[in-house]
Amino acid sequence: MNIVAWLTDPVNWSGSGGIPAQVGYHLLYSAIALLAALVIAVPLGVLIGYTGRGEALVAGSANALRALPSLGLLVLLFLIISPVVAGKLVYVLPTIIVLVLLAVPPILTGTYAGIQTADPDAVGAARGMGFTKPQILLRVQLPCALPLMVSGVRSATLQIVSTATIAAYLGLQGLGRFILDGRAQASFAEMAGGAILVAILALVLEFTFAWLGRVIVSPGLRRTTAKSSSPISTTVLEPATP
Repeated sequence: MNIVAWLTDPVNWSGSGGIPAQVGYHLLYSAIALLAALVIAVPLGVLIGYTGRGEALVAGSANALRALPSLGLLVLLFLIISPVVAGKLVYVLPTIIVLVLLAVPPILTGTYAGIQTADPDAVGAARGMGFTKPQILLRVQLPCALPLMVSGVRSATLQIVSTATIAAYLGLQGLGRFILDGRAQASFAEMAGGAILVAILALVLEFTFAWLGRVIVSPGLRRTTAKSSSPISTTVLEPATP
């Protein structure tokens, strides 16, 4: 069976082990990990960006987390957790922890970098108008940080989705099942089909976050981001067009 035949086979699109069900499991694990990473990384990133402390430590820790081998860490966490956790949670918890560790660095970096690089003229104007530091953070720095924050969340999401296939190594459902089961059955079509489905899902989420960024980020900040990426641009911030 070739790849196209496997992807279009109605049998693979029905039942609890079909493609829709496995996509649902894959998205469920990914959503849980992303929400947990947001809860951890956004407040910590705001604190670092606001106080200016701990940036070097966080940058080093983020690089260390990115270097961790996901599959090896998954097995290690399973061995540590299995004596104290029972039921299906013993398989789910290590998977979520690994995905969260991958997702925290880009969200954290995007958050504190966005706050620290907020337009100094806008911050100075708010200070001159009598805004307190918390008001400047909420009304000026966080809105200016949105482009980098969204970019960090998008990067984290893509890493989670592409890595969530390792859940299959602990017997969990998800698109990784097609890759692992295909390998066990020497079915190249199933393995390739699973990989293609992961890639399609990642692309869909990539375009979704690109659209979301255009919806929630001010047009003025979008223009600023585009201009600042040019080596000849010196513009930092432009006011949004009414």
